[in-house]
Amino acid sequence: MSKLEKTLSIIKPDAVQRNLDNEIKEIFKNNGFRIINEKKIQIEKSEAEKFYKVHETKPFYNDLCSYLSSGPIVVMILEKEGAVKANREIMGSTNPKDAAEGTIRKKFGISIDKNSVHGSDSIDNAKIEIDFFFKD
Repeated sequence: MSKLEKTLSIIKPDAVQRNLDNEIKEIFKNNGFRIINEKKIQIEKSEAEKFYKVHETKPFYNDLCSYLSSGPIVVMILEKEGAVKANREIMGSTNPKDAAEGTIRKKFGISIDKNSVHGSDSIDNAKIEIDFFFKD
């Protein structure tokens, strides 16, 4: 039996700009997630650089940081049993073209960069990412 976990989800600028945030939240709720906390914010590029520090040696790092800070985002703490893995399954592959039918990225993703959502990739990173946005 898996235990109750929390994970971070970000609805990225491309999805917020297209007013998809409520539809995406409904997908999470319909899949058994509870949204424990959420807020709509806009971050500076310097904050995006800190958030994505794990990717700083990769060629896409600068574009990723510019993109995340290019418009409002919705950050959420999601909770359910096995939340990290379940969230990754609902999001789908990073590249929407490779994502399974019915996943958020297949449905809404525009490109590998503008793929509508971010989700923590491990329990450890979920804690770090939640603390990053919800330090209160």
